[in-house]
Amino acid sequence: MELVAESERTLYPYVTGSSVVAIKYKDGILMAADMGGSYGSTLRYKSVERIKPIGKHSLLGASGEISDFQEILRYLDELILYDNMWEDGNSLGPKEVHNYLTRVMYNRRNKFNPLWNALVLGGVKNGQKYLGMVNMIGINFEDNHVATGLGNHLARPILRDEWHENLTFEEGVKLLEKCMRVLLYRDRSAVNKIQISKITDEGATVFPPFSLKTYWEFAAFKNPTVGAEGSW
Repeated sequence: MELVAESERTLYPYVTGSSVVAIKYKDGILMAADMGGSYGSTLRYKSVERIKPIGKHSLLGASGEISDFQEILRYLDELILYDNMWEDGNSLGPKEVHNYLTRVMYNRRNKFNPLWNALVLGGVKNGQKYLGMVNMIGINFEDNHVATGLGNHLARPILRDEWHENLTFEEGVKLLEKCMRVLLYRDRSAVNKIQISKITDEGATVFPPFSLKTYWEFAAFKNPTVGAEGSW
């Protein structure tokens, strides 16, 4: 008698990544994420890449469950391979890839078997910049700057104040570093090993990871109860 294994679903996220932050800049898209992978509340892994080039024109960043992100990358590999097999001179742009991801996430949500990720998809095709995000239940939008996780609450206010469409590459990197530094200070799941990527009409570049310069001598870090009402 042949035994058939039951299908297994990700009921809860196990190894997760924190925020991804991305912006449009003068020549294309910049995206940043740290390289931490948390096992529950333990920062278990320190070299998890969560930004990947997709095809010729797109860059994908993910927060949430790492194994589900790997499954999404498998879907996208099949999609890009199928598209290339036509050999018709066309290639999927970032808008098409983002639309595909919104359908995948919403479809899995409707099956009560969601992929536990929030995704950021940016890219450039024929000089047109595109940046969007989609979460685990299929909610999606496009904007000039996007963020997932705590970045929605801590990084986007900074971006609303300081982002403009004519940012140079150096200014964009500096702005992303500022956002990632705030997240490092405030997000227990963040790690001080950052990866920044860019994509332009010439293609995607994923830069080597680096450490942010930090300052921990603020009084609130030394003794957070000083000045707090009702402190012991």
